[in-house]
Amino acid sequence: MGEITNKKRLNFKFWNRERDLKILKQIAISAVILASLIIIRDEVFWQIDSSISENDYSADNNYTEEAVCNVLGIELHGELTTYIPPTSTDEEGFALIDSTASENIVYFIDDAENDKTIKAIILEVDSYGGYPVAGEEIAVALKNAKKPTVALIREGGASAAYMAASGADIIFASANSDVGGIGVTMSYLDYVQQNQKEGLAYVPLSSGKFKDTGDPNKPLSQEEKNLLMRDINIIHKNFVKMVSENRNLDIKKVGELADGSTMLGEMALQNGLIDQIGGMFEVKEYLRKKIGEDVEICW
Repeated sequence: MGEITNKKRLNFKFWNRERDLKILKQIAISAVILASLIIIRDEVFWQIDSSISENDYSADNNYTEEAVCNVLGIELHGELTTYIPPTSTDEEGFALIDSTASENIVYFIDDAENDKTIKAIILEVDSYGGYPVAGEEIAVALKNAKKPTVALIREGGASAAYMAASGADIIFASANSDVGGIGVTMSYLDYVQQNQKEGLAYVPLSSGKFKDTGDPNKPLSQEEKNLLMRDINIIHKNFVKMVSENRNLDIKKVGELADGSTMLGEMALQNGLIDQIGGMFEVKEYLRKKIGEDVEICW
């Protein structure tokens, strides 16, 4: 009885294995057939889709080639500096602070000048200024460009940002834009009294009496103020001269406007600081007539 039972059990195990093999074989065959059907189906669909796409492209023009841009758009946003330090950028090189480097804008302008597909340049300005050299570099690059250049002032185009925009062939701004701000400042916070309350003392160690001029932790002497004002006045004079030349305005008139204040678009237009009231639509219309074709902007 025990042997028969064992044999039956043994045969039963073998019978199960044979059954399993048959099932697996059937599954494998089915999978191959299914995969073949999927491939055939995809091939048929691809051919149908390709046929539709080609017909639509050639007959119905539902599919058109992507338009190639013919105008370069450059953004001048935030604080204007000559360069952005590596510590102020992320891993991909994008600025972590709201600022624009003049070296980048000048590079884009020069690159556009050498690109035959680019017919004009737009400088979009939304900045209340920055450093004078940065503004000068952009203004010079725009002024020297052989292709048409347009500056579009959005919320604000003031101080060094306006200096930069002044180099363009034409300036557009909204009636509500802040424009101008022709002036120079070196103002800063003085921490002397706060340091005294906290028991901190400034220890001067400099090779010359003016070496630490402008350090907010020490009082500014009258002699130092005179020294800084000397430089402020020189930069201010250069600023007025640049706007006068770039905008073809009488230098005395620019000097009268150069009190550091901004003015809204309409007043800026009346005083010659901009050329037209308008936004991107008006800029595109201007450039369409200027270059003789529809405008496609690359940013």
